[in-house]
Amino acid sequence: MNIYKISLFLILAFAISSCTEQYVFQNTGFESALVVEGTITNELKNQTIRLSQVYELEETGPKLEKGANVFILDDKGNEYQFAEKDTVYESITPFKAEPGRKYQLKIKTSAGKNYTSDEQALTTETKIDNVTATVETVNGERGVQINVNSFDPTNSSKYYRYEYTETYKVIAPLWSPFEAFVIDVPAVPEDPREGTPGSPASENISIVRRTKQVRICFSTKKSNSIILNSTNALSEDRVHFPVRFISNQNYIISHRYTIFVKQYIQNLAAHTYYKTLKDLSSSGSILSPKQPGFFYGNIKSVENPSEKVIGFFEVSAVSSERIYFNYEDLFPREPLPPYYESDCEMKEFADCTGDPPCAAVQLRSVIRSRELIYFSGFSPYFLVKPACGDCTKFSSNIVPPFWID
Repeated sequence: MNIYKISLFLILAFAISSCTEQYVFQNTGFESALVVEGTITNELKNQTIRLSQVYELEETGPKLEKGANVFILDDKGNEYQFAEKDTVYESITPFKAEPGRKYQLKIKTSAGKNYTSDEQALTTETKIDNVTATVETVNGERGVQINVNSFDPTNSSKYYRYEYTETYKVIAPLWSPFEAFVIDVPAVPEDPREGTPGSPASENISIVRRTKQVRICFSTKKSNSIILNSTNALSEDRVHFPVRFISNQNYIISHRYTIFVKQYIQNLAAHTYYKTLKDLSSSGSILSPKQPGFFYGNIKSVENPSEKVIGFFEVSAVSSERIYFNYEDLFPREPLPPYYESDCEMKEFADCTGDPPCAAVQLRSVIRSRELIYFSGFSPYFLVKPACGDCTKFSSNIVPPFWID
């Protein structure tokens, strides 16, 4: 969701909204604010809450809020305590949101400041019927359109938010089962007593079989934008929503691809909050004439209600679905998309000294630096860029536990 990436803009928006000329920003009045990312669901699991502070333009990432006391209180007096774990606060015991119950987030920071959310109830539980992948042309570009389909016969879901995680197989096109190393051979002095001649130091090239699997890899990426949908203007609460479009020239679908889609049902307040976040984070919105300035979510300071707090605590019914497809399933007999590395041309090196095409010195240099890696040959040698023959240069050779070929 990356709320913390947007949060700095929210603090700055009202300060620069009146600027109409080019302005070099000077950070002279930075104002901190707590950022809360919290969604609990009807899944039985360890729920998570993320706390951070907005960060300045020159900083590289969010300041995580450490040492806070975080818990959720329901309308029957049950408390669900959270403990700090890595970059989030995680519930100590698994629990799930129950229909008809109300939940409230409570936070006490290490500085002794208290924050509380409005009470929230679980939204309508509407499951995804299916996720489909079809070949379509969108904005003049041919590719794969991934749609989410669901239906709420009670006509009460209305507001939807989506997240997805995609995983895809990568196959290095110029892989070799062998790799090359430069071996330093020390000089051997002449031995007159034994009558053996000496030899100068040398750099030998050794070709050995690989001990690591580097041909097939798997990459996983999560959606990083706010994806919203509403059926409020429709006569029935039926969803056929394009959650992801992938060009047929995108290498991520070259072999096998899977997407795991999660559908969150939101209430109107949560949907409005996320829609405003999305509008603010869109291109050019910070300097647009329609500036909303700072806006509040449903979390407030107990001691100082006027304090700026960014974030929204929601209790959302969620469902999920995963699909797989191969490139050839959708684009039979069509050439594969361009590979991750666009320049996979083999480079030839003659292992000799003297004028070109001799390149013994350069050959050893690129092997040592791993600027190029071995593909084939003994003299001449054929080398390629690392990513062309070793997919672990940008991906992982660990097979995901959910993967199905």
